Amino acid sequence: MSASVNKNGLLAGKVAVVTGASRGIGEAIARRYAMEGAKVVVCARTVEEGEHRFLPGSIKRLEQDILEAGGEALAIRCDLSEREDRENLIKGTEEAYGPVDILVNNAAVTWFEPFDVVSEKHFKVMMEVQVYGPFHLAQLVLPSMRDRKSGWILNISSHAAIHPKAGAGGGGGTVYGMCKAALERFTTGLASETFNDNIGVNVISPGLVATPGVVHHKLVTKDTPKERVTPAEHMAEACLRLCMGDPKAITGRIDYADQVIKEFNLKPADLIGELATVEEA
Repeated sequence: MSASVNKNGLLAGKVAVVTGASRGIGEAIARRYAMEGAKVVVCARTVEEGEHRFLPGSIKRLEQDILEAGGEALAIRCDLSEREDRENLIKGTEEAYGPVDILVNNAAVTWFEPFDVVSEKHFKVMMEVQVYGPFHLAQLVLPSMRDRKSGWILNISSHAAIHPKAGAGGGGGTVYGMCKAALERFTTGLASETFNDNIGVNVISPGLVATPGVVHHKLVTKDTPKERVTPAEHMAEACLRLCMGDPKAITGRIDYADQVIKEFNLKPADLIGELATVEEA
């Protein structure tokens, strides 16, 4: 059965914001949510195809794919390192569709550099996009969620948040790991604070997904064993499951995509349209 949009699906009528959706995991999540009837607002810095110097994908292409499949979508340019852009993202969403029901903080920017040479600028941008950006967006959507006693916030983390063993070496991911560890602690703290408001707050790590960015950084190559690579469809399905149901039963979780698939016995669906891809080196 080919992928399609069900306007009466599991997220019918819900308004979902997905950051970093021009390609990769964010793109897959947006497509999956739209298939279940959500009105999806997708944001990134890459608006039109070809604007990125190295990578394929754009939020306009994604918006068009969802619309052509019969779903609802709106692309809004947003640099997550800029306060005004974050505020305009939520304002634009509310003007188009109403208050946000689901916020997915997926956007990331990373320089894999040895600790000794990480500049102040790179450090601050990574922290702004991956820690304060999600924090600020949550502050912007929470008042309405609290008023309605309903809502979901999902933060996308990484295995990089796990403490490395001394002597294990590393590929310059110390600051990236710091950001993701902070994001996970933010998630559990916010889940605790919003529990009585019926708002679910979770964090999930994808494992190794062959996104355009991952391939570009050569974290996945043709020599990478297939069993080590998590399909984007699996991550999207797990992210759907963590934003539906009873928020008080599914909140404060630090999850991994494969664990969610197994725990809830999920069968990942094919996605509408085509994900942006690059050749594996």
